[in-house]
Amino acid sequence: MDNTTVQTTLRLPKELVERVKRQAKREHRSFNSYVEHTLDKSTELVFPKLKPEDFIISDEIMSLAGSIPSVRPTQEELDADPKLAYLVEKYNL
Repeated sequence: MDNTTVQTTLRLPKELVERVKRQAKREHRSFNSYVEHTLDKSTELVFPKLKPEDFIISDEIMSLAGSIPSVRPTQEELDADPKLAYLVEKYNL
């Protein structure tokens, strides 16, 4: 992820700004930190969490999977497919 920051200006109703400031204070954050955190959380990729009982993999498929060499996707493939990038990062593949 690129850590470059960009300064921007928003036009917000005064009442909203005051509510956000109060909430940021309750969470011991600066206004900017609270807004950044809230925007980040509201736009992150969300994938359903599957439980083992949600899917069954046959023994045949498992044996085939064991015989396939694991190849890590290239950075270009990860950049082009956010779901794949998420899975690679989450499961440390």
